Amino acid sequence: MLGVTDLPTYLIGLVLIVLLPGPNSLYVLSVAARRGVRAGYTAAAGVWCGDAVLMVLSAAGVASLLQANALLFGIVKYAGAGYLTWLAIGMMRAAWSMWRTRHDKADAERPEAAAPAAIERPYRRALVISLLNPKAILFFVSFFVQFVDPAYAYPALSFVLLGALAQLASFLYLTALIFSGTRLAAAFRRRKRLSAGATTGAGVLFLGFAVKLTLAGA
Repeated sequence: MLGVTDLPTYLIGLVLIVLLPGPNSLYVLSVAARRGVRAGYTAAAGVWCGDAVLMVLSAAGVASLLQANALLFGIVKYAGAGYLTWLAIGMMRAAWSMWRTRHDKADAERPEAAAPAAIERPYRRALVISLLNPKAILFFVSFFVQFVDPAYAYPALSFVLLGALAQLASFLYLTALIFSGTRLAAAFRRRKRLSAGATTGAGVLFLGFAVKLTLAGA
């Protein structure tokens, strides 16, 4: 269909890959838990736009260039690791602030308590997390090309179909995470210790993603 070979295998692999935890899905869950459904979808939109850009770059052959150029790959890799580390530090600082004010019942009601969230810009952060991930670009080019028929006259249509299915799977998965996150939000608001612990855990995971990306090879 439209130059796509072995579609069932692609769908099975896609589901398994989408379900693997990563910085994108973790960030969307974090935003939804802290700020609600609307902000969660704002972050998810950044993920979808970032993935769309990576798919286009992969189809255009940019991923192959990145894979062949060790210097370029290193620049993108360390930029992505640095950004994830910066986010992790911010999460840990927020967790420390929550822990210090865990006995202050009025803190959650004060307008200044919401100020940091207001300037977080979840769409932009999620977009940058997606784009500064060279392994994602390499994944798209190595995974997609396996299911595109080289003899098909219009390979762009094949990439569009594969990309649309990937975005649909991502939409369903992130939607589930967003609504799961909002269910956690009430518990986080009532229990600052729980919120501080969860935020610390998210920061540690982001540090882990940064280290993993630093150690990644082209």
